[in-house]
Amino acid sequence: TEGQVDRLEQIFALIDKPAKAKTCDAIMGILDEGKEIMDEYKGTEALDAGLLAAAQAVEHYEMSRYGTLKAWATQLGMNEAVKLLDETLQQERKTDKDLTALAEGAVNSEALAA
Repeated sequence: TEGQVDRLEQIFALIDKPAKAKTCDAIMGILDEGKEIMDEYKGTEALDAGLLAAAQAVEHYEMSRYGTLKAWATQLGMNEAVKLLDETLQQERKTDKDLTALAEGAVNSEALAA
């Protein structure tokens, strides 16, 4: 999100390094899997469940990265970076929790019933 980008830019400013965009091969692979799910399950109840699973895979990857960065910042005593990374990590965890609730609330059951 825009807020996440802003927080990352603040962290790069703290370490006096320029922020630059970079394509993440892992995320691209997860997105490719999402496209495969769309092709394979198009028009079925399983499509939504598959897309939710792919979305959660992205969230889990992001949580892993932000968690690692937060741990490193903690060890380096970079308290402002820790705070910024924790804010993003909590946002990612909330999104993951929301996706889980959506999947468990109806989507997975509908896919199984089909």
